[in-house]
Amino acid sequence: MSGAGETHRISVLPGGVRVVSERMPVVRSVSLGFWIGTGSAAESPGQAGISHLLEHMLFRGSARYGSAEIDQIFDGMGAECNAGTDKEATSVYTRVLDHHLRRAFEVIGDMVWHPRFGELEAEREVVLEEIAMYEDDPQDRVFDVLGEAVFGDHPLGRPVIGRAEVVAAVTRDDLRAFHAERYAPGEVVIAAVGSVDHGELVELAAAVAPAGGDGGAGASPAEPAQEPDAGAAGESPDFARRVRFVEKDTEQYHVCLGGSGMGREDERRFALRVLDTILGGGASSRLFQEVRERRGLAYSVFSFSNLFAHTGEVGLYVGTRPENLAEAMATIAAELERFVREPADEEELIRARENVKGRLVLSLESTAARMNRLGGSVLCELPILSVEEIIARIDAVGMDDLGALAGELFAPGSLSVAAIGPDEEALLAALEPLEAVAA
Repeated sequence: MSGAGETHRISVLPGGVRVVSERMPVVRSVSLGFWIGTGSAAESPGQAGISHLLEHMLFRGSARYGSAEIDQIFDGMGAECNAGTDKEATSVYTRVLDHHLRRAFEVIGDMVWHPRFGELEAEREVVLEEIAMYEDDPQDRVFDVLGEAVFGDHPLGRPVIGRAEVVAAVTRDDLRAFHAERYAPGEVVIAAVGSVDHGELVELAAAVAPAGGDGGAGASPAEPAQEPDAGAAGESPDFARRVRFVEKDTEQYHVCLGGSGMGREDERRFALRVLDTILGGGASSRLFQEVRERRGLAYSVFSFSNLFAHTGEVGLYVGTRPENLAEAMATIAAELERFVREPADEEELIRARENVKGRLVLSLESTAARMNRLGGSVLCELPILSVEEIIARIDAVGMDDLGALAGELFAPGSLSVAAIGPDEEALLAALEPLEAVAA
């Protein structure tokens, strides 16, 4: 989709709520999202999971709508209302036909700013079941184990889902206090893309948003039980190399290697996307071709990166059976050594740049993807680049950029290790080729 027709508009309400929209006249739907600037990295250890539980509680009724009524309203619009919590943000979102926008907006606005905090015990059990399900899924859990290995005691290293003992003990007063502090108007961005008029969207927001200084719960909140860690405010993590192993009777070893990355404002993020594509971002990537296609050592193998406010992480994942573990890790060690030495040839560079551009442009044919981009960018105070500007920056990535980044981010000696599997000694033995490369 060409960026020539991109026209987003931003308004700031007197209370501090930011409203951003983009009109796409060729569609009859609107993707709408409320973005709140709080997530697991803003929690103290004693609050680990309160952001996630609060997100669930938004659906348990608001001042005007009961829990079942919320479900019925969105079902009646042929829509789904969903939400998500990550390290640094919470979002509540939906996609509706344009003539249902006002109704959807009113309901979500009431959920976000006026939750009842009712049915806590029932929703607490739901979240505890979700945590138990997560504990049983090593392919998901290993990424949080990697977070602990990469970030150490920093809040970014804690799982978003939270800790069962904290969720089990959270009270309504805890939720009210956290909500009043974190869901303040100045921490909220409302984003909409599709068949939407910006002026109407601003009017809707003004009608439902509380005045600045009012968290929306109505009553004066109690003081928060615990202050967030200093690390949540920007303190740099200790990126020492660590090995974390969780013993579990699994059919595969689930292994991640990872290390420090970059913040989301870093201009090198475009080069990182190209670099990640070459290493393990697609079917033609080096890891996929060598580990899966040529040797048959894994079904799933890939690389990834996560960008946060002041820092980030890079990593790779492989899942492999015990009899293949040693060969898989030796192969990955050899590929990392080659990657640092020769991150790309000309053909790989051209293919990776085109891959990144293609995935970007294709994704932005979705109103939901465009809404996510607008909401996340405004919440994080990032410039909203046009598609042409992004493509130009991707095209500008050269061999020198890749060489510098590969050596800085993927040097085997700097990578932490996280693994879940049946035998720690077997894992440590399989890591020897990686450590030999590091030496």
